[in-house]
Amino acid sequence: MMATGDQNDVFKRLKDLLPNGWFTGDTPILDGLLWGAAYALNFVYTLWAYAKLQTRIKWATDGWLDMIAADFFGNTLLRKKGQGDSSFRNRIIINLFRERGTRAAMVKVLEEITGNTPDIFEPNRPLDTGALNSPHSKGYCGVARMGSLAVPYTAMITAYRPAAVGTAAGGAFCAAPKVAALNKPLASSYTNSLSLVTTSATDEDIYEAISAVKPVGTIMWTAIK
Repeated sequence: MMATGDQNDVFKRLKDLLPNGWFTGDTPILDGLLWGAAYALNFVYTLWAYAKLQTRIKWATDGWLDMIAADFFGNTLLRKKGQGDSSFRNRIIINLFRERGTRAAMVKVLEEITGNTPDIFEPNRPLDTGALNSPHSKGYCGVARMGSLAVPYTAMITAYRPAAVGTAAGGAFCAAPKVAALNKPLASSYTNSLSLVTTSATDEDIYEAISAVKPVGTIMWTAIK
């Protein structure tokens, strides 16, 4: 079965280009020459087809996807260990068209990486501080936050770490009615083992996400809990 550009296809195309009547019957010597040329042209066609794929993000493969990610995002968007081309391509496209520079974008990106909705307070935003005698405001006492026009382009973000995955192999040392067994694996020992607890996003991931989405020239004071 022939496929476009393979050796059989190129061989047939070359032979069809020869003038009618010049070669009849079996032509093993001619076929050998054409077969060699078809092998070389098949390599050229395969290389061209591969290079053509790499010109568009939707079709790029292999290390070319890593180069595309580096061009757009530097070292902030790297291929995960064992991640295939399709999955990595989707991450690149999502981040290329991600909303940025808005409060909604900040909330969305932190929800995506932590699973928790952050608290965002802008001292210069009446909806965050409340306003006296405003029918659409919660009122000063309802919000209990002091606003200020002296800190424009500033927000205070409280991000929440993802829920821990795993277990801590310990409990209180003398917490009755439990009895701690210091030499017993996974017992309620006197201390918790941090090595048994992991999270899906680090504090550095959270800081990088905020930096990537925040508007230029703004200050985002961040606390992580």
